[in-house]
Amino acid sequence: MNTEGIALGIFTLAMIGFGFFWVIRLEYHLGYLWWPYPLVLGILLVVLSLFLPNAGWSALFGIAGAVFMWGSTELKEQAIRAELGWFKCNPQRKPDPPGVQWIKRIKPPHM
Repeated sequence: MNTEGIALGIFTLAMIGFGFFWVIRLEYHLGYLWWPYPLVLGILLVVLSLFLPNAGWSALFGIAGAVFMWGSTELKEQAIRAELGWFKCNPQRKPDPPGVQWIKRIKPPHM
């Protein structure tokens, strides 16, 4: 009996749940302008998954990368939800990310 599929399904479910958590927390503490950093992390994880010899590890890294890429698109949406009052806004937000002048020129991705 092969349980690898069930394990990947449970890992995917857990990563999606973790994705909701970190998007809410990252937007609350740092703001949506940090969206390029999880996007780059997600791309790196997906590219790394292409070069792993084991299919199981490759799938785990690919799933994690996809969750981080999805989360980067959700940061702007989360900021809008916070402005609407669905989530708490942080009045003492941390400083802007490095390279904020370039980040503001790029339209944030959204699904």
